[in-house]
Amino acid sequence: MDRRSFLSAAGALAIVPLAGRAMAAPMEYKPGLVTEKLKAGETVFLDFKASWCTTCKAQERVLDALKSENPAYEQAITFINVDWDAHGKSDLAKSLKIPRRSTLVVLKGDAELGRIVADTSKGSIKALMDTALTAATA
Repeated sequence: MDRRSFLSAAGALAIVPLAGRAMAAPMEYKPGLVTEKLKAGETVFLDFKASWCTTCKAQERVLDALKSENPAYEQAITFINVDWDAHGKSDLAKSLKIPRRSTLVVLKGDAELGRIVADTSKGSIKALMDTALTAATA
């Protein structure tokens, strides 16, 4: 084995353990998905966001950090991204009375368990995620 092949193989093996710890990507919203997940008894965490929104990006950084700190969030909660530009005027957004992008909502069954609008504080987002985790494990 030449040096280049060895280094490539060693590098690939080095990242394998990291792949096992990688966070799962949230599901992307499509009509009917939320209803399907709620009917299956799942706790759903909706993130109404836009790719150009700086508040949404800040919320995403906090969400990712919290998920890294506590893997139970991703194990128990169904995270769904809702593209505001594509679905901001959808039946889902209307039925939940979503006022704007950068809105985070937790649902279980027929109930809304909590929401945050344009808040990027780690404490607020953690409290909402803890509410979702409690509902998911109850």
